[in-house]
Amino acid sequence: MFTAIFGSFEAGIIYAIMALGVYLSFRILDFPDLTVDGSFVTGGAIAAIMITNGANPFLATVMALLAGFIAGCMTGILHTFGKINNLLSGILMMIALYSINLRIMGRSNIPLLNTETSFTKIGDLFESSGIDSFFNNLLAMVGLGDSLPETWGILFFMLIVTFLIKFLTDWFLQTEIGLAIRATGDNKRMIRSFSANTNLLTVIGLGLSNALVAFSGALIAQQGGFADVGMGIGMIIIGLASVIIGEALFGTKTIARTTLAVIGGAIIYRIVVSLALRFDFLEPGDMKLITAIIVILALTTPKMIERSKEKKRKARRKAEQLHFLQASVERKGENHAAVKSDS
Repeated sequence: MFTAIFGSFEAGIIYAIMALGVYLSFRILDFPDLTVDGSFVTGGAIAAIMITNGANPFLATVMALLAGFIAGCMTGILHTFGKINNLLSGILMMIALYSINLRIMGRSNIPLLNTETSFTKIGDLFESSGIDSFFNNLLAMVGLGDSLPETWGILFFMLIVTFLIKFLTDWFLQTEIGLAIRATGDNKRMIRSFSANTNLLTVIGLGLSNALVAFSGALIAQQGGFADVGMGIGMIIIGLASVIIGEALFGTKTIARTTLAVIGGAIIYRIVVSLALRFDFLEPGDMKLITAIIVILALTTPKMIERSKEKKRKARRKAEQLHFLQASVERKGENHAAVKSDS
C-alpha cells in the first residue's frame, strides 16, 4: 500500500505540471484546448528522441517545453487569425500533432529503460549522497522496510520543480501581461476597449499552457521509461479532473490558492485511481472509466451539496418568517385583550 501511494504521489506531482497548463487554458483563458492530448506526446517524443541520440536529458526536457509552446501558439493562431472555432482549432492541432509526433519519433514507441535520463541522474545523486539510505532507514524503523521506494530523488526533485513552476505562474498572472490574459478570458470586449491585442494574448496564453503540458510529457516519458504515440490519449480529461477536484476541495479565493489546489487535485486524483485499481473487479483498462466517474463526482457533488445547503437556508428563513408572524399575531392578540380590559 505504501509503495502504491508513494508511486501515485510521485506521478501526481509530475502530472500537476500538466494540470497547471490545463488550468491556464481552461480557467484563465476560458478556452477548451484539446491540443493537450497531442502536445503531451510531443514533449515525450522530443525528449525521448534527443536522449536516445545522446543529448543531455535536461536540455532535451527544455526543448520539449519549447516545442509545446510552439504547438500551443499554432492552436491560438488557428483560432484568432484563422477565425476557427476554439474547440475545432484544438481538435485540428491535436490531429496534426499525431502525425508530427510519429515523424519525430520515427516509430510508435521509443524505450528509455537503458538510457540516462534526468531522473536516473537525480537518482544516482541521491544514492551517492546517502539521502536514499537515510530515508529508507527511517521507514525501516517504523515497520515499512518491506516497501522501500527505489529512490527519493525523483519525488524531492519534482516537488522543487513543480512548486517553482507554481510560484512562477502566480507571479506571471500578477504581471501586466498576465492580468491582460486573465481579463481576456473574463471579457474580451472589455479588454479590447483598453486597446489590448486579445489575439496576441490568446496565442501567448495557449503557448504557455501547452509548454507546461509538453514539459510534463517529457518528464512522464523519462519516469516511465518510454515515449509512446498514444500516451496522450485522455490527458485533457486527467487535467480537468485535477483542476476540478482541487477547486472543489481547496477553493479558488486567490490565484495562489487555486494553483496550489490544482497541484493537490492532481496528486489526489492519482492516489484515488491507484487505490481504485487495487479492487479485484477493476483492471488497468478501466482507468478511463475511473477518470470519467471521478470527474462526474467532482462536478456533481459540490452542486448537490450547495443545493442541499440552499434548501436548508430556505427552510430556516421560512421557519424564521413563520415564527415572526406567529409572534406578531400573539402580540396583536395581547394588545387587543389589553384594550378590552381597559375599556
